[in-house]
Amino acid sequence: MAGLRHVGLGVPDLARATAFYEGIWGLYRVAEDTGVVFLGSVGSAEPYVIRLRQAASQRVDVISFAAKSATAVDALCESLGRAGVPIVREPGVQDSPGGGYGMRFFDLDGRLVEVSSDVRPKPFRALEPGESVPRKLSHVVLNSTDVHATVEWYRTHLAFRLSDWLSDRMAFLRCSEEHHCLAIAQRTKVSLNHVSFEMRGLDEYLRGTGRLVRHGHKPLWGPGRHSAGDNTFSYFADPHGNVVEYTTELERIVDEDAWQPRIWPATPDWYDQWGTAGGLEDLFALDSVTQQDSGLWVPAPI
Repeated sequence: MAGLRHVGLGVPDLARATAFYEGIWGLYRVAEDTGVVFLGSVGSAEPYVIRLRQAASQRVDVISFAAKSATAVDALCESLGRAGVPIVREPGVQDSPGGGYGMRFFDLDGRLVEVSSDVRPKPFRALEPGESVPRKLSHVVLNSTDVHATVEWYRTHLAFRLSDWLSDRMAFLRCSEEHHCLAIAQRTKVSLNHVSFEMRGLDEYLRGTGRLVRHGHKPLWGPGRHSAGDNTFSYFADPHGNVVEYTTELERIVDEDAWQPRIWPATPDWYDQWGTAGGLEDLFALDSVTQQDSGLWVPAPI
């Protein structure tokens, strides 16, 4: 894999979700069709980073990763087929914004995964100092009922590399120099943990956090700084209870040969190096009422 492209969410109230991501979170509408909205970041060449679709119930529609070439997509399809991985869509031309060549399949837990190449980039620009909107999609974290099995699946079939563990409860996986674009957390239900967006820098990250607070969105946890990945964090809930994060300064791993995965303690001083984030009560309370993803083993209609 060459990176994270976008996350598609099914939402019961498309207008309300779009108003949040477009009006407060800092993305902008790049395309739309009946019942679906594509949202991009001004700082990213990806055609879109979030896709919202009107759905009967809340679900993760798709998680999309980049491949280096169409040849790599074809080779992946052949490899997954030999391994018995359920293929949902054979490699072919895509009709979403940016087009490209891609395929879809289910992961070990029943999530729909897309891998694509040759996607046309959209116009983008460097963010200005103080501009507190997401620069790009940073990473996605998924909940699994068997974290070790799911981690091994992504390492075996999609060639993700292990960066770190948080105790034995969360693994951080990479496919580039960035510490992680995917993480898997041990939970009692298969569901979305959170989607993270990278800000320009520390000042912009704090300004964005403040904008959400001023609009009445209390952080579920944060602001603070993690140990695994060394990145900052402020977690919020979108209108449907999906957890989204502002982050910046994610650690980079520039020497693959020398890197040894670490195991970080699951204690408050390692959860948050700064000690500013407060307790995890609000985040845990939301997690406890989160239902198992209703989209498992069910292909998204688009």
